[in-house]
Amino acid sequence: MKFCVIGLGRFGYHVAKVLSDNGMEVLAIDSNESIVASIRNQVTQAICMRVTDETSLQSIGIEEMDTVVVATGENFAQSILITALLKKRLNIPHVIARAINEIHKEILQIIGADRCILPEKEIGIRLANSLSSPLAELTHLSKHFAVSLLPTPKKFIGKRIEELNLFGHYSVQCIGRKQKDAKDTIVAVAPSYVIEADDKLLFAGDINHLEAVARL
Repeated sequence: MKFCVIGLGRFGYHVAKVLSDNGMEVLAIDSNESIVASIRNQVTQAICMRVTDETSLQSIGIEEMDTVVVATGENFAQSILITALLKKRLNIPHVIARAINEIHKEILQIIGADRCILPEKEIGIRLANSLSSPLAELTHLSKHFAVSLLPTPKKFIGKRIEELNLFGHYSVQCIGRKQKDAKDTIVAVAPSYVIEADDKLLFAGDINHLEAVARL
């Protein structure tokens, strides 16, 4: 897939870098030459320019992109202009825009942004959720439903996942485990998998049920 990230502040820079690390084709754009130079060797292509109109977007081949991330959130007017051009004039299939507040987000949605991000708000919510729960590694999928990576409860060791009847007893499902030889790699587990003492298992379910499993 082809991605373009416009604006390489703290948010945009990391979006571009991680997309590239994940094997995506990434075009990174910013008006600051030093920032562009610092990311040039980490993405497919990096261009120093100020995006001001439809012509400037067309000049960089924006119409070839599958997704464009408008990360110029601090410049309220510029992010609205770029988003409008991408959706209304250039028909980009998927545009994600960074917003700085709820009003900014509403305007971006009105002009067609497919997704709006408020990074500070979302990180704050995630931190508060993690601090208020015994689940150290927790990702909310909705208000009450989440996935969490947990150390193996002692009573699960040496048993097959299918014989634990996790949904029947705890209303959760085991959907993966962290590989011992790879720090951040999660792999799917078969029902026949025999749980080992040092496993970290990925569970999905209601927050309250996940907390009950964490306390086993």
